[in-house]
Amino acid sequence: MSPKIEIRGFNFFYRDFHALIDLDLLIPRNQITALIGPSGCGKSTFLRCLNRMNDTIAGTRADGRILLDGDDIYAPDVDVTGLRQRVGMVFQRPNPFPQSIYDNVAFGPRVLGLASARSLDGIVEESLRGAAVWDDVKHRLHDPAQALNPGQQQRLCIARAIAVKPEVILMDEPCSALDPVATLRVEDLMQSLASDYTIVIVTHNMQQAARVSHQTGFFWLGRLVEFGPTGALFRAPRDPLTEAYITGRRG
Repeated sequence: MSPKIEIRGFNFFYRDFHALIDLDLLIPRNQITALIGPSGCGKSTFLRCLNRMNDTIAGTRADGRILLDGDDIYAPDVDVTGLRQRVGMVFQRPNPFPQSIYDNVAFGPRVLGLASARSLDGIVEESLRGAAVWDDVKHRLHDPAQALNPGQQQRLCIARAIAVKPEVILMDEPCSALDPVATLRVEDLMQSLASDYTIVIVTHNMQQAARVSHQTGFFWLGRLVEFGPTGALFRAPRDPLTEAYITGRRG
């Protein structure tokens, strides 16, 4: 099966700082790919390159290629709004809009014109069910989203992301602000979503990467040191630096 995302000779710069260096990797479709490594190693920068969120930062530039289903997302004629519909994002801390639960999920379909008023209710319910939060909120859809607990808010944000029918979901430390019970619920959700979406997650929690992902990439100082099946990378890393990091001797 062809990869969902193909990265070839990719470099990224913040003005004169070379943040990502000669990256080459294939991200398989309908799997969870985890990115691990110490703070400042380029994981989140790389994640944001996958839907060009770094374009909003002055002085950044990229070279090399990132192919989504074979098409270069950095080509001059790419519709970045359309790209971000195909490649959704869930952030480190839950960030529900200051609106109702219903309006949070309906926001994207409304803006993009994806639904009539009659079908919007169905999209909202389907998305909340898909994010495993429907049973928690179905009787209070018009309550403020901020009234939910942090774990529910993060699942609401996942529902908001999937409401516009993306193909890829990027998750930047999605459990770092959650307690252990909420973390396990989000991890279970990620695994259930992988049958329908390609998921790329940045995490500092190596145990989380080992639990939920199919593939893992280890970043160090802007380089991808090692990438491969999660079990193999943690059991028998090929690179001594990977072994030093996952055993706690470096990082």
